[in-house]
Order: sequence, then C-alpha cells, then structure tokens
Amino acid sequence: MRIRKAVVADAAAIARVHVDSWRTTYRGILPDAYLAALSYERGEAHWTSWIRDGGEDRFVLVAEDPAGSIVGFVSGGPATADGATCHQGEVYAIYLLAEHQRRGMGTLLMRAAAELQARGMESLLVWVLAGNPAQHFYQALGGREHRRKATERGAVPVEEIAYHWPDLAPLTGLTADG
Repeated sequence: MRIRKAVVADAAAIARVHVDSWRTTYRGILPDAYLAALSYERGEAHWTSWIRDGGEDRFVLVAEDPAGSIVGFVSGGPATADGATCHQGEVYAIYLLAEHQRRGMGTLLMRAAAELQARGMESLLVWVLAGNPAQHFYQALGGREHRRKATERGAVPVEEIAYHWPDLAPLTGLTADG
C-alpha cells in the first residue's frame, strides 16, 4: 500500500472511489435514488478542478493497492467556516473502497492527512454523517465528538457529527520532541 499526492490524472479513479464508497456506506441512510444519481463524470470534473486549482493550502492524497490501483483518498486543508472557531485544519473527505476497509489503510490516510501539522495547523476536524459506520474508526483514532449539525442530503434531513483532534500528536504518533 502506498500513499501519494494526487495528480489530475487520478481524478477519474478518485471519483470512482468517492461514488462507490457513498453507495456502500450510506445505503439505508440516504435515499436509494440519491445514491443512484451520483455520477462518476460529475465527480471526475469536481476532483480535476480540486486537484488542479486547490492551491498550496489544500491537498488530496491517494491510497494505492499493491497493483497501483487507487482504492482510497483523503482531502483536506484549512478549517471551513463550520470548524474555524477552534480548529485550524479539516479533513474534507476521506473514503476507502469497502473491500479495502479494516486493513489499516484508513488509519494511514488519516495519519497522512495530519500533514496539516507540518503547515502549522495543530488541530483537526472531520464531519461525518450520523449513522456512518466509520464513526467508530474516528473514535478509535482518538477523535472526540465536538458538535452536531442538521443538514440535508437528497431532500432528507440528516445529522452530521464533527470529530476533532485538538492536538495532532496522538494521531500522527509524534511527540512534542518530534
């Protein structure tokens, strides 16, 4: 397994992981019609733009399996308005194909996302839809529930939970001495 910085040529594979992950993770949580309407093409356009125009403060990293196929990704950067009050960095998205979960790749992606620390960001936030089985994953990595907010997906009201790491050292395995 290898984690590397994404390039524009990865956008189609990232979109596939993103859409397929939503369809498996949120089945039974979000409407089937909403999940069926997710588009690889729209996703590819989004990720192409995101990678190409993201700037220095945002990143996308991909996880490759031993054959070199992209099976997961994480994106992040400065905290958005919802997280800015007490967090410097935010994981905007982290997804892994279902067949590659529970093998340590998600942990490696989250640790790689802690690259935010090297940019002077020492705290981190990630929003997760309530009911997402990955809630336990974030808790196991030391993420603590910070707050909840109501939102809507596919015309269905849902709740999002913010998990936070006020200090990235436990997530990265680094100590104050480096």
